[in-house]
Amino acid sequence: MAFPDHYKYVVVGAGIHGLSSAWHLARELKSRKLGTGKDILVIDKTSIGAGASGIACGVIRNNYYQAAMQELIAHSVDVWEEDGEGYGYYPVGYMQISPESMHEDVGEIYERQKELGYESEFIEGKKDCRRYMKEKVFEDWQAENVTSILHEKRGGYAQNTRALYRLADKAEAEGVRILTGVEVTGFDINGCVTAVQTRRGSIGCEYVILGAGPWAAEFWNMLELPDRIDITDGEGNIHPSIKMWTYMCLQEGTLGVEPSYGMDNRGKMPPVIHVDTDAPLYSSEDGSLVTNELWGIYYKPDFHFRGIQGGAMPYVVEKDKVSVDPYGIDSPDFIAGPEFAHMWTSALAHCQRRYENQFNRYRKEPSGGLGAFSPDNFPIFDVMRQNCYLIADSSHGYKMIGVGKLVAKEIVGEQQALLEPFRFDRYRSGKVLPVSNSPFPWS
Repeated sequence: MAFPDHYKYVVVGAGIHGLSSAWHLARELKSRKLGTGKDILVIDKTSIGAGASGIACGVIRNNYYQAAMQELIAHSVDVWEEDGEGYGYYPVGYMQISPESMHEDVGEIYERQKELGYESEFIEGKKDCRRYMKEKVFEDWQAENVTSILHEKRGGYAQNTRALYRLADKAEAEGVRILTGVEVTGFDINGCVTAVQTRRGSIGCEYVILGAGPWAAEFWNMLELPDRIDITDGEGNIHPSIKMWTYMCLQEGTLGVEPSYGMDNRGKMPPVIHVDTDAPLYSSEDGSLVTNELWGIYYKPDFHFRGIQGGAMPYVVEKDKVSVDPYGIDSPDFIAGPEFAHMWTSALAHCQRRYENQFNRYRKEPSGGLGAFSPDNFPIFDVMRQNCYLIADSSHGYKMIGVGKLVAKEIVGEQQALLEPFRFDRYRSGKVLPVSNSPFPWS
């Protein structure tokens, strides 16, 4: 087919947000008799799932301290459950295992989950937490300084590429065209965006959807938006000239044992395990102290990754200029290194006896990635330049499969209350999202 010179709707990015938005928009246009999927073009400079969605660990959880995030994730879990088998979704649940410093926060999360009707169980106290883990999950559980467990019965994880190709199939079945190998270089802006400039030519348009992912800052600059902003906090204090985008290196890896090695007491797939604790962490290799500060990891048996896959806290990239490309495992700079491997395998051993002598099974292959984070580390879902819908997820993205459904409704004129807390204007109005006591910036 010839390279297009005009489409009514141009979606940039064939990741979870771009594909979900395209498919849901096609359905909205059709149901409202406003058009069809043939009005929609998805472009990606590489291929489907070539960005963050394609390397995501696939965890789907609701343990957010922010009520707005909890409501949005509950909606997304509903979408995952609509076609769980097609998306490669494993509804095994999720466990937030925490120290006393997070006890109150997690209790609040549990209470809001009850209000939402999001099934979970809350266990409190060291003895009861230890008993629950050993009797109901892992008999070899041994993590220290745990005083609360939030066991979400919904959620779990999904196979990243399977979900993406399922969405692509759904979109194409509605008539959406997906064109890969098309790199965006800029936008024609005359009040609104009138065309998307690419290395293969100009595509005129009436509306643009940006599934920005780690390239959020680059698209932000192409839209000629400010790289620094003033932010009003919840007390009305103004913080001037705050950097709009910060990069963090996401640290993940895989222990090269059979996934069956991580099964629970029943011999079945356990919930995704997330442990935060202030217990001193000692090396499983030589017994040396790794850290005596609050630390956290997550992990799960995963047949897609062929082992026990998981990660730890990201770290801020302290550079004025950051090259997002080459991305993911092709990056020479932003992949998990030996320090992560040492910490993560030691943390696995801290949590379960079966991992005490498995550090040498860590798979030494490129893993991890780069994330672009907003000033409060939470997503921005908003219309910029009048007709450009920005989906900038601050690395919360993969689990949010339902955002595309909400965005599609907004594009056809139906505002969505679930997206209101994530408008760009929150930084001016002092409605930034609250911060938790978790060591992870996205909780």
